[in-house]
Amino acid sequence: MAFLGFSSGLPFLLVAGTLAYWLKENGIVLKDITMIASAGMTYAFKFVWAPLLDHWRLPGFARLGQRRGWLLFAQLCVTAGLIAMALLTPAQLPLFVAATLVVAFFGATQDIAVDAYRIEIAPLEAQGALVATYSLGYRIALIVAGALALIAADHLPWRVVYLGMAVAMLIPIATTLLAREPEVLRTAPRSWGEAMRESIVDPFADFFRRYGWVLALVTLAFILLFKIPEQATIGGVMSPFYRDMGFDKTQIATVTKIYGIWIGIVGTFIGGAAVARWGAWRPLGAAIVLAGASNLLYLFLIAHPGNIVVLTLVISGENLTLGVLGPPTVAFLSSLVNKQHTATQYALLSSMVNLPGKLLGFFAGGIAMATGYGMFFIITVLSLLPAGALFLYLWPRYDDKLKTG
Repeated sequence: MAFLGFSSGLPFLLVAGTLAYWLKENGIVLKDITMIASAGMTYAFKFVWAPLLDHWRLPGFARLGQRRGWLLFAQLCVTAGLIAMALLTPAQLPLFVAATLVVAFFGATQDIAVDAYRIEIAPLEAQGALVATYSLGYRIALIVAGALALIAADHLPWRVVYLGMAVAMLIPIATTLLAREPEVLRTAPRSWGEAMRESIVDPFADFFRRYGWVLALVTLAFILLFKIPEQATIGGVMSPFYRDMGFDKTQIATVTKIYGIWIGIVGTFIGGAAVARWGAWRPLGAAIVLAGASNLLYLFLIAHPGNIVVLTLVISGENLTLGVLGPPTVAFLSSLVNKQHTATQYALLSSMVNLPGKLLGFFAGGIAMATGYGMFFIITVLSLLPAGALFLYLWPRYDDKLKTG
């Protein structure tokens, strides 16, 4: 799971935050940067093609099994897309954007496969350990695709950096070839109509059957809202923000991509321990408030531009709380999934978590240019209010269900 976490984390920044630096150095304006770097929004729509990973085996990859076959195919496509980005460069912008979308699409596809693999390979009580280990690999990949890439870009052309990232994908490719396939019995549909019903209709109908319309709709609304502050700052707006605050790439890489990632890992294990002790629901509520409110720390940085100590304090607070938020989020979403539709339902739920914030991130450049960075961060925090109200409404239903021990 650590190596598969590395596989998921590597392409994520390469089509978002890290990409934004490359675009900015090529003279592309902030509004366009945030739109191009929102290629990662593809991750928010992965539920659309997730049924394929549940019900269709890829020709030529089927001998690896349902999960590993799709995973290897996606990893090979991510690698090819990174090579294409390196060869094209932003000088050929339309083709470069197309290659970026390829990396984002197949990065999201491998996320679907990894999540389904994690849920199916072990029982629910082991998911906390798997999530923590996955998060360790994921965050190490963020160091490689974030800090290492930025520091390397101070000394090497960006195309060489992206070629190096493509080479790093060989590690998870080897992992997929060596891993074992989950032992899940799947029955082949008897007709095309039955296949369409099982892959498209049943995963959604099953969720509403199990929870009822009211509870299902309120739960989905809560899922849509509670991570807006985090997702709104993942896209392309933060890279130009740090540069506008007077920091060079090496400073940004050292504090946000190396130090910050390790602080996030500490937070992840704190969140995992909290889930083991109190279940998913109560740690989820506390982490939502702390992680969302951490965006206000950026107002302090705006008041002290260029101050590396302040940047370090801000990143400490933000990354620690975001790390804590990860395990209860994954545990909560995993508890909602029926293993008959693992890939589709988890992809839908995790996509819904990310979609509103990514939409806000898509327009982040325009909002920041119109209102200033400070007001943008305030807007992201205010978005927590409806999520908090829904959390309190859902408390009686999920507090007892998600307790452990």
